[in-house]
Amino acid sequence: MALSFGVTVLPDPPYQRLVELMVLGEQNGFEIGWTYDSHVLWQDSFPLLTLAAQATSTMRFGHLVTNPGTREPTVLASLYATLHDISDGRMVMGIGRGDSARRYIGQPPVRVAEFETALRMIKPFMNGEEVHWNDKDLQLKWVRPELPEIEMWVAGYGPKALAVAGRVGDGVIIQLADPEIIQWIMGTARAAADEAGRDPDALKCIVCAPSHVSDDMADARDQTRWFPAMVSNHVKDLIERYGTDGSVVPKALTDYVEARKFYDYDDHSRVGAAHGEFVTDEICDRFSVLGNVEQITTKLRELESIGVDHYSIYLMTHGQEETLAAYGEHIIPGFKGVTS
Repeated sequence: MALSFGVTVLPDPPYQRLVELMVLGEQNGFEIGWTYDSHVLWQDSFPLLTLAAQATSTMRFGHLVTNPGTREPTVLASLYATLHDISDGRMVMGIGRGDSARRYIGQPPVRVAEFETALRMIKPFMNGEEVHWNDKDLQLKWVRPELPEIEMWVAGYGPKALAVAGRVGDGVIIQLADPEIIQWIMGTARAAADEAGRDPDALKCIVCAPSHVSDDMADARDQTRWFPAMVSNHVKDLIERYGTDGSVVPKALTDYVEARKFYDYDDHSRVGAAHGEFVTDEICDRFSVLGNVEQITTKLRELESIGVDHYSIYLMTHGQEETLAAYGEHIIPGFKGVTS
C-alpha cells in the first residue's frame, strides 16, 4: 500500500488558523488532519476538530495524541464517537500515556497497566459495543452502526508501552523519522502482537516528524531542533528505567540525550526553543524530513520501504502554506503513482 500523508497543526489561537490549514491540507492531498491535545498550553482541541471536520469533506481527523488521564476514558470515547458522527465517519484515534498535557499540570504520564486497561475499554466503547467499566455495563447506544470503525493508533517508545500498542492498537505512532529506531519500535510492538495471537503484519506504522522544504539545510535544521528535544522527554524516562548500554533500548535513541540540559514546556513544539540547542545537525537529519524535494522524496521512499504506512508533517515551522503546497504539488503525487 502506498504511503499516505497527514498534517499536524497546533490548536493555537486564533482558532481559525487550524481550520484554515486543515482545509489547505485537504486541497493538497493530505488524508489526515492531526492536532495536539494539551488543553492548557493550547486551546481545547475537540471544538477545533469539530470546526475542521465541518469545513472539509474527505480529510480524516484525530490527535497526535490524546490520553486517558486528562480525558476520563468514557468521556474520551464519547467525544470521538460524537466527532465520528459529525464528520460522517472520518475519525482515527491517536492515543498515548500523556506528556505535555499531564506534566504541565503536575501529573505524571498514565501508568502502563492503567493505560492498557483504559484502551481495551475505549476501542469497543467508542465503536458502539457494550463494555463493562467501573462495575457497570455501558453502551453508547446512539453510535451509528453504518459508519466505519474508529481505529486506535497507540504512541510509545519503551518496551512496555510498545507491547500495549501491539496487544491493543491498530497501529503504532512513532515521533521520529529515523529508520533504525522505527524498525526497532515496530519489531518490539509486533512481537507483542504475535505473542497475543494477533496478526503482527496488520499493525500499521505511523511516523510523525517536522518537514521543511528548502535547499538551505542549515535553516531547515534550525527550524526543527525543537523536535528531537521534545522526543528527549520520553527518552529520559527510558534511560532512567533501562539505562544507556543498548541492551533494551537502542543507543541510536539514547545517545543524543546526554548533552541535554533542560526542557521548558512553555516552548513546547516552538521554533527557536532554547532547550533545542543541544541537538546536533546529524540528529536533525535523522529525526526529521528535511531538504529539497528530491532529498525529502528519497527519505520518504526509504521510510516506505521499511513499512511506514503513514507520515504526518508536524507543521510547527515557518512557511506552513509553502510546505503544504510543495508536498501537494511535488511530493505526494509521486507516492500515488501520479506524475505532477
